[in-house]
Amino acid sequence: MDALNGILYGLGVAFTFNNLLAALVGALAGTLIGVLPGLGPTAGIAMILPLSYSLNPTSGLIMMAGIFYGAMYGGSTTAILMNMPGESASVITCIDGYKLTKKGRAGAVLTIVAAGSFFGGVLSVIGVMLFAPTLAEFGLMFGPAEFFALTAGGLLLFSRISGGSFAAGIFPMAIGLMLSTIGQEAVTGQDRFTMGIPDLALGVELVALVVGLYGVAEIMSVVETLHTQPKPVGVRLRELFPSRTEWRRSLAPFGRGTLLGFLFGLLPGPSATMASFASYRLEKGVSKHKDEIGSGAIEGVAGPETANNAAATSSMVPLLALGIPFSSVTALMLSAMMVHGVQPGPTMMASHPEVFWGVIASMVVGNVMLVILNVPLVGLWVSLLRVPNHVFLPLILMVATIGCYSVRNSMIDVFLLLAVAVIGWLLRKLDFQLAPMVVGLVLGPLIEKHLREGLFLSLGEPSYFYSSPLAVAIWVVALVVLCFDAARKLVARMFGFKAERIFPEGEE
Repeated sequence: MDALNGILYGLGVAFTFNNLLAALVGALAGTLIGVLPGLGPTAGIAMILPLSYSLNPTSGLIMMAGIFYGAMYGGSTTAILMNMPGESASVITCIDGYKLTKKGRAGAVLTIVAAGSFFGGVLSVIGVMLFAPTLAEFGLMFGPAEFFALTAGGLLLFSRISGGSFAAGIFPMAIGLMLSTIGQEAVTGQDRFTMGIPDLALGVELVALVVGLYGVAEIMSVVETLHTQPKPVGVRLRELFPSRTEWRRSLAPFGRGTLLGFLFGLLPGPSATMASFASYRLEKGVSKHKDEIGSGAIEGVAGPETANNAAATSSMVPLLALGIPFSSVTALMLSAMMVHGVQPGPTMMASHPEVFWGVIASMVVGNVMLVILNVPLVGLWVSLLRVPNHVFLPLILMVATIGCYSVRNSMIDVFLLLAVAVIGWLLRKLDFQLAPMVVGLVLGPLIEKHLREGLFLSLGEPSYFYSSPLAVAIWVVALVVLCFDAARKLVARMFGFKAERIFPEGEE
């Protein structure tokens, strides 16, 4: 099935009642999660993961994808109105967005952001539609050696470029890999590291880990800063219309942000966050009004917000075409697919075309829904920000606990949730990155699976894993990126100039 026939088939799947409802629920939930401080797309998807098990695979993934790119929309609302990003990809939006709010342009900026996110999301879907089949065909060349290099090398890359120091990414990644070994061993069925607890025979539950790290730990951080949180600014309907000049100045950032975001979405790491920072720096370098960026320029909002939504969409390419999650969100989606018996990867277009093309086509539908939801309903989202924290935070904690327990009806998951929350809060205070732990837990079994397959095929010969030119090329790329930061600092020290990071430190 070629790309055109595939997207037509996908639109037919997406426009069924169940899938339209799933897209609407995902878009609404994603916007709400992005707007409200204390949540993010990872925690939001983790909490609805048990619900997705009761749906068919296509509807469940459409809902999860809607939450992901919906949170990209909603996260900008608090960044612009309150100088408080709803999720990490909107951190850079605070700089110019809040300054424009203080100039009385909050409504116009929110409309520009919604338009840019729609523009970036839809064009990125077209890129996914064209690029994913080609990558899937390329993926058919992969064997155990190549998949081992891709999963293990990709995990190392992800831990390195997710922000912060080398240890800040590697240490949580190692914890995630260790946790992935708990439970029944895949080949012999023997229990490993269960400490005599029967419930751990099934392994560490991903939902408990993610909700603890991103949900409950974030609630603890919000409680610490309650006294410093600003109040939201009200926005009237008549203030939502940008001027002709604002539209004109936003068009070029829309285009640059879309291209940049799409490319970043194909890379391992927190693609939406990296894309928004890279877009902001690009605008400061090439914009005709670059001198105004940082003091309240529309380009400083239009470019990054377009880029993060484009990256959120294109990050589906590696997941669907190769079966490799390059972020904590796509790791959760991979987990949901595996529960449903859907194996993403090069053969997915042939084995599950309704899932592959249905999810891609639903992104167009979902982006249309998000424009309709975000612009006219901005007053509703602002009102939600006024919910007292003593009501809002316990409600989130209750929902998180119930959602965690409902996956396996096991109290061990609730205890794990609380333990991981404390660990996540401490790691965050110490500037460690949390996403590598999640991806390590998901990729650990896949790395072990491909390692075992390779050793079985080669009769235990380790040279098999570097006998393939493609596997060697993947390892070389991983090593170059891993050593790049150290080499950059060495060169900077030798020539006496200040080395600046390409990507932001400390962002997940």
